[in-house]
Amino acid sequence: MNGKPHVLILGGNFAGLGSAQKIREFAGDAVRITLVDRKPYLLYVPNIPSEVFEGRNPSRSMLMDIVAPLTDDGVDFVQAEVTGIDPDNKQVECVPSERPGAAPFHIDYDYLVIALGNRLAFDRIDGYAAYGHTVTDTYQGERLRRYLLNDYRGGPIAIGSARFNQGDGAKGLEPYPGGSIPDAMAACEGPPVEAMLSAATWLKNHGQGGADKITVFTPAAMIAEDAGEKVVGELLGIASDMGFGYMNELQDISRITAEGIEFANGSSLEAELKIIFPDWEPHGFLKGLPVSDNQGFVITDLLMRNPKYPEILAAGDCAAVTVPKLGAIGHAETEIVGRQIAKDVGRMNPEDADTPLAPVVHCIGDIGNNQAFYIRANSWFGGDTQVLKMGHVPYLLKMQYKNLFFKTRGKMPPWGLDAAELLAEKLFA
Repeated sequence: MNGKPHVLILGGNFAGLGSAQKIREFAGDAVRITLVDRKPYLLYVPNIPSEVFEGRNPSRSMLMDIVAPLTDDGVDFVQAEVTGIDPDNKQVECVPSERPGAAPFHIDYDYLVIALGNRLAFDRIDGYAAYGHTVTDTYQGERLRRYLLNDYRGGPIAIGSARFNQGDGAKGLEPYPGGSIPDAMAACEGPPVEAMLSAATWLKNHGQGGADKITVFTPAAMIAEDAGEKVVGELLGIASDMGFGYMNELQDISRITAEGIEFANGSSLEAELKIIFPDWEPHGFLKGLPVSDNQGFVITDLLMRNPKYPEILAAGDCAAVTVPKLGAIGHAETEIVGRQIAKDVGRMNPEDADTPLAPVVHCIGDIGNNQAFYIRANSWFGGDTQVLKMGHVPYLLKMQYKNLFFKTRGKMPPWGLDAAELLAEKLFA
């Protein structure tokens, strides 16, 4: 339209909004940017458990408009459902999502950034719709909050993950040990640990008992394995002292019933309340594309570019290299995406742009009563860092990060993670 390369971004949550902002920051007015999402707001997933267990409806505080900040940055917004990608013709198929029955259309691009997140496969868990609960969106969070207040009878609680089917798109990526990211049995287990600890606090505060009513489970040999054996060992020691039950190596969830959960390894767990975190799978239209792996995750190198189609980049949960499916890793990827496109359009030199992804697990989880846990680790990726802290400072960091994110409309200061590390690990350790 104006002779400038057109950058098309698919997805408007953390990775999509972050990519748009970083591309504009680094490439300036050298590109035209369009972002497509089926909804005009960002869902702030990390703090939904906090809202639920503190008795607040998450839909009132966990949604942030994205149209205004995109407009301020000169980014066009299209509210539509993405239905297909044609990498050879550089086109994306969409259907407007504001009203049912809209006619499909396509958008041409010069650069494509796939930041669509994932599909939560609750519909593949037999019995979930009737007997399961979760905290993965505002509807499910409010449903759980109301169940706890109105229907919970004081019975046992089970919290854990279904098996994650990772795909082979991150194989052969140096400098990872063995040339690839390890295979994860669960997509991200910070949320189950957070829900476990928060639920115990909720039980105590509501006179319903304590941690001995709760069993946390995992399909893997060790829960939250990406945090490292040292950190997990400390967490499990704390959990054991508090009275939590723990089950591992369950392989997958086979079925949820009114009485409890049945697992693929033949064991079962009695529970009145079942808080479940499902498999995270790619959107259906990504499966079978030449840019995708055997599961449908987008294949990239460590500069977030697809090897066959270097004009296609990916960031966030839809990228095969993003394991675990963690916001801090996606944030680092958006920075790389912005720098790569800026390099291509002559706004950044290769020395500044070509720093590859070096992921670190950053996780802060609310545990109730204004306390939280803080994890920083890179042992999953071959490093030697494993840090666990618990207390009021991590809670303040988690709450203030959300407040600052909304205030800046996603444009977090670059010193944010460094400041969190200093506060949690040094000044108030």
